[in-house]
Amino acid sequence: MYDLIIIGGGPAGLSAAIYAARFNMKTILISKDIGGYMMEAPKIDNYPGYTTVSGYDLSKNMKEQVKAQNIEIIEEEIAEIKPNLEVKTKTNKKFKGKSILLALGTKRRKLDIKGEDEFAGKGVSYCATCDAPFFKDKEIIVVGGANSAIVSALLLAKFAKKVTIIYRKEKLRADPYWVKQIEKTDNIDTIFNANIKEIKGTNMVDSIILDNNKEMKVDGVFVEIGSVPSTSLVTSIGVKLEKDGCIIVDKTQKTNINHIYAAGDITTNSNNMRQIITACAEGAIAAESAYNALK
Repeated sequence: MYDLIIIGGGPAGLSAAIYAARFNMKTILISKDIGGYMMEAPKIDNYPGYTTVSGYDLSKNMKEQVKAQNIEIIEEEIAEIKPNLEVKTKTNKKFKGKSILLALGTKRRKLDIKGEDEFAGKGVSYCATCDAPFFKDKEIIVVGGANSAIVSALLLAKFAKKVTIIYRKEKLRADPYWVKQIEKTDNIDTIFNANIKEIKGTNMVDSIILDNNKEMKVDGVFVEIGSVPSTSLVTSIGVKLEKDGCIIVDKTQKTNINHIYAAGDITTNSNNMRQIITACAEGAIAAESAYNALK
């Protein structure tokens, strides 16, 4: 029997584990992806203590810190969460807890257009950090206008011959710092007020069709249009969600169900900033709240 079962290994889950150890709680962290989306960030400039750090290195440091606290880590995917606070992994391992922290993060939002699924992994990508080296000297598209799209475009520009950002609005909504970086990069162009309606190719992507019916020859499409909360596991146990799918929590990170907490991008807290620092803060608060409730 564990005092706290943490489901999710992003910054919220890892921070919660560190704080749970300080409260001397018997804790287990279960996640198939330690680090979460943080792992994909090529460059992080706004996390305290680092002038700049890669998401991979920050994830690695956090994981090592958790391990140093002797927190048990199981790198598996959760298959089921039961109302009696029992969880089961995809390999049928079962764990029982006195409290659960949901730190499941989000999953990539898709374009849902013709050709997207067909060419996934064949020119369509959702991770610039993972796939940028495969597009050396190629012409590629980045879809999106927020920070993640701009950061991806800047990384891709180091490999690609040309990067074109396609955004459905008339102005990028990324932070001014990132917009300035785009403006200073010669091989990045931007097309505003446009959407892709189809991705075409034979064995690989070779063109896209815009909603004005213009066809563009391209070698790849990187989709960076945000994410949606990963809440499929929690609806069956009655956890309440907002209309956007985020888990409703109070100031202690508690859900509507006793001894079930949530933290990170999956919640309604922190003004929906979806930043590493706010996920860490929510994880710490949730661990303390779980401790106080059990105490």
